[in-house]
Amino acid sequence: MHHNPRKRFGQNFLVDRHVIADIIDTIHPQKNDRIIEIGPGLGALTRPLLHTVDHLTVIELDRDIVEKLNNEFPREKLTIHSADALKFDFSELGNNLRIVGNLPYNISTPLLFHLSQFSAHILDMHFMLQKEVVERMVGTPATPDYGRLSVMLQYRFDMEQAFIVPPESFRPIPKVESAIVRMCPLNQTVLAAKDEQLFAQIVAAAFSQRRKTLRNTLYGHLAAEDFITLGIDPGLRAENLSVTQFIAITNYLAPRISQGGSIQT
Repeated sequence: MHHNPRKRFGQNFLVDRHVIADIIDTIHPQKNDRIIEIGPGLGALTRPLLHTVDHLTVIELDRDIVEKLNNEFPREKLTIHSADALKFDFSELGNNLRIVGNLPYNISTPLLFHLSQFSAHILDMHFMLQKEVVERMVGTPATPDYGRLSVMLQYRFDMEQAFIVPPESFRPIPKVESAIVRMCPLNQTVLAAKDEQLFAQIVAAAFSQRRKTLRNTLYGHLAAEDFITLGIDPGLRAENLSVTQFIAITNYLAPRISQGGSIQT
């Protein structure tokens, strides 16, 4: 399947057969799995996946690629949604979804946030992303990689970097390294924030100015006595707090919101 990559779609097509085989081994597809592929492109993962699974669903925005896929694969084996994954309602596809894909780097972060809304429907996800993004996703507290993306995704997923993919594995060759990440939704009972919108607001505020302390970034959210009650040093920076501590701040403030209080942002 020949296709000229389009910059506006962030298209870099995987062509290295050894890397493709390693990705399939990492996904470890089974015959009856409900696999959803985002951005199938030229079918580098689509073909080997269809060698194993009975049926595959793909989401593709590029209409030229949709046409090529329709011409190559029978509809009883491949269902194609010609749609923007950023706006797609993944809950329509059922439960125990295994989502895979070589995600366009220019939309990877908003797409990850979008997918996190459907974690209750997802069994696991395997993505190829820019290595720098994966390092931020799996970052740990008190490290430069740890930030808002780390906290928001680690709140919902257990994640690990599987392996690194060199630029030479793609056409056209990107200027950055890539990596495969595995994401498994945490048990819903682990999601302990009483107000998830408030949780997102607190995390965003805390990381809004990374070099400033929590005393400054959470001013208007927490007073000095609140930090004492929570047992959190206001002289720390956001990168020093664990996901559990962000949940604790949220649950401490949630009753105020439910009683008609407000949070300054």
